[in-house]
Amino acid sequence: MSSFEAAQRRQALIAMAITPWLLAPTAGKATSTPFPRTLEAGETPLRLNGFGTRYRFTFKVYDLALYTPRKVGSVAELLALPGPKRLEFIARRELSGTELGRLFLKGMAENASADQMNRHTPATGRLIQVFSGKPKLMPGDDFSMVFEPGKGTTFFIEGKAQGAPVGNDEFFTMILRIWFGDAPVDRLLRDALLDRSRAATDPTLATD
Repeated sequence: MSSFEAAQRRQALIAMAITPWLLAPTAGKATSTPFPRTLEAGETPLRLNGFGTRYRFTFKVYDLALYTPRKVGSVAELLALPGPKRLEFIARRELSGTELGRLFLKGMAENASADQMNRHTPATGRLIQVFSGKPKLMPGDDFSMVFEPGKGTTFFIEGKAQGAPVGNDEFFTMILRIWFGDAPVDRLLRDALLDRSRAATDPTLATD
């Protein structure tokens, strides 16, 4: 094989490797869910901080929106921000509730210490129980996690609270770290939730 032919072959292999990434959708693009600009945690109004789509390969798994008391644009700001917070999900494909719960637990374990996981065994067990109680989530089904300081985290499926609040501030921070920890489940989705790209073009999202 000549050096010219070898160079052509290398270029073809590179193109084949890059093309799927160019064609695959990214979490930073607008979701198909029209998330409201404001929601509540208890009686506290929260504003939409950012939103995006979780992809597994090229398939949409869920749309996710983050609601906070005020706008934040970095992981450090979010994790240090006091007050209630809310994560709002919309399923984009059929999901097994049990598998979804296990994936959340896996994301928590990858971003927390063993001591933290042990301290919050009852709360993490409740998370698994909530989603295992819903055999299937269908496209368009919604679920959410609402944190209120001093009360804990309440899980909702289709707008219905799944029991009393569980855990404390540290437990909800462990939940947040699924998307905002050192090993986030999806870095593009993390950036979309922090609204780093849209803030530059949408003044209503970029300012407090």
